[in-house]
Amino acid sequence: MASHTPKPAHDAYAALRIRDFSLFLSVRFLLTLGVQIQSVVVGIQIAKITGDPWMLGLIGLSEAIPFIVLAVFAGHVADVVRRKRIMLIATLFLALASWALFAVSESPGLMQQFGTAPIYGIIFCTGIARGFLGPVFPAMLAQLVPRALYANAATWQSNLWQIAAVLGPALGGVIFGWLGVSAAYAICSSLITVSLFFALPLTDHALPPREKKEPLLQSLTSGFRFVFGNQVMLSAFSLDLFAVLFGGAVALIPLFAQKVLHAGADADYITGLLRAAPAIGAILMGLILTKYPPTRQAGRNLYIAVIGFGLCIIGFAFSQWLWLSFALLLLSGAFDNISVVIRSTILQLLTPDHMRGRVAAVNGIFIGSSNEIGEFESGAAARIFGLQRSVAIGGCMTIFVVLVVMAAAPRLRKLNLNKLT
Repeated sequence: MASHTPKPAHDAYAALRIRDFSLFLSVRFLLTLGVQIQSVVVGIQIAKITGDPWMLGLIGLSEAIPFIVLAVFAGHVADVVRRKRIMLIATLFLALASWALFAVSESPGLMQQFGTAPIYGIIFCTGIARGFLGPVFPAMLAQLVPRALYANAATWQSNLWQIAAVLGPALGGVIFGWLGVSAAYAICSSLITVSLFFALPLTDHALPPREKKEPLLQSLTSGFRFVFGNQVMLSAFSLDLFAVLFGGAVALIPLFAQKVLHAGADADYITGLLRAAPAIGAILMGLILTKYPPTRQAGRNLYIAVIGFGLCIIGFAFSQWLWLSFALLLLSGAFDNISVVIRSTILQLLTPDHMRGRVAAVNGIFIGSSNEIGEFESGAAARIFGLQRSVAIGGCMTIFVVLVVMAAAPRLRKLNLNKLT
């Protein structure tokens, strides 16, 4: 009688058992938490000083410009310089910039002389640091875990990011209200500084050997050529780009709280609740994905997730009830996290080792530009079509993009990531 060896159960915590990956997650969590707190504190400070919405909008622009401009060069650097060294230098630079915000907040004379200019200058510097960290983190992850655990590692990374995205803004507002601007900056600067101590024990892996030496210009553009020449990767990145671009209702949540849900005096509380909903949904879905990874029929699951996201956005546009709106945004975050995990796994599995930095930089441009431009698109569409109709149109456009990609990218439709590990 033949004996059958039972198939080992899926280990939801497999990636976390790897020392270097746990240290890496600690670095990313502390950095994200510190940066999220800092962004809230900077926003409150600028609002109190200027009271001008335009000046608030310049905060994101000040950081986004250097991030996007440097992305391609930073990706090249991540493929020719040891990645741990880049991470340490960029994180140190980020910590010094954060401490500079603390120093400026402690110098009222400087603020009186130069106004808010020093704050914008420092935020520009944080954009430089994050421009280098953007491609180096995905490139490092592939050196820390085996291929079979890429999806598991991507899921845990997404989970920790979402938790920091929920905690950071909440802590930033509470700390600012209780302790003031200087203490808030000191706390977020300390978190970023502490992340350095978790980064120091990481193994300093050698760079993967490059297939051939390329001229600088050719190396800088090779990430774009690789992505645009790979149907699966380009399709997955495009789905994320257009889903965020057309389906970004988060920027309009304050107006929905006031004009659609008629929150009145509770508008600020309701806005905070609704803004937290997508991240809460993403965290809950992330915990499910650690046990049931969406990789076997990854292409099908990606399409379902983005269509589900679009339907949630359409439902949110017409909802008149707070808890229905909350539930729809929560579901949108859950669907979005499925997309994030699949896209991150595709990025890791399909990218050659010697090109990870440059390809991650292209992915960063897709994500970064879609977030910034998506907020602008949401505001412009709301002015043209009206608040609810513009969000509903955005959800419909998201679903339309999925249908176009399904027809144009048959390889993605049939993708099974388990066969690539």
